[in-house]
Amino acid sequence: MKTTKISISDFSFSFSGYGHYKVTYTSPVTGKSWSTVTNDMPLIDDTKNADKPKIKDLRSLKYIVKNS
Repeated sequence: MKTTKISISDFSFSFSGYGHYKVTYTSPVTGKSWSTVTNDMPLIDDTKNADKPKIKDLRSLKYIVKNS
């Protein structure tokens, strides 16, 4: 099974109120999308607001989006 690289471009963020963001993840392989509203601001700061987000942070965000 081949794993694809995860990238910040797989996510879209939209402000959803004080301390909340709607995050949408789109799979680069299937094109399927998942979305959720999260208030995990440290994770948002580590991904959306980072110059070069870490792979572990992107995977954590993907897990939250797909399992919420």
